[in-house]
Amino acid sequence: MTNPNPEMPEDPGAPEHTDEEAVTPQEAEAAASIDEELNDIEAAVAEDEGESDVEKELAERTEDLQRVSAEYANYRRRTERERGQIAEHAKAKFAGELLQLLDDLDLAEQHGDLNEGPLKAFADKFRSVLAGQKVEAFGAEGDAFNPEIHEAVQDLSSGGEQVIGSVLRKGYNVGDKLIRNAMVIIADPAEPAEEADTAGEDA
Repeated sequence: MTNPNPEMPEDPGAPEHTDEEAVTPQEAEAAASIDEELNDIEAAVAEDEGESDVEKELAERTEDLQRVSAEYANYRRRTERERGQIAEHAKAKFAGELLQLLDDLDLAEQHGDLNEGPLKAFADKFRSVLAGQKVEAFGAEGDAFNPEIHEAVQDLSSGGEQVIGSVLRKGYNVGDKLIRNAMVIIADPAEPAEEADTAGEDA
């Protein structure tokens, strides 16, 4: 059968003649813009993932660096502390070897040999040098008796309170380190002058 209207398609509903396949320039431009935006989003997501990996690695490296730095700081403190202990030990040992000379100087002073002359000058200089190294004597008559630093060779006390009655040999410290105990005789505390006078009058 011949189509009476040649301008009309024989089957208007056929796929090749539908308006759905006809794309206008505006629609094509919009589709291209959407595709471009999707591509940009995918690229941004990929970039963000890459930055996340870099940040994670940077955080790990920073943590490692902080740990190594802390370990090194602890090592330096420990080394300095050990070096200081070695130096103090060596100083104490050297000072201990000089105590015999100090004892001789004390004995000479008791005999009046250090009142003047070159020996007095030497003694003053020697004691000054030791004092500069924090070598200090302790143990004096009247001091409270302390068994940790005083070596008692005789106990003449009769009460509960004990003091040093006589010093036979001085003790010495180097800083806070004890290098020799003081050798002493223990006695009772001395009575106050007023009590002694009263006791004498009563007698």
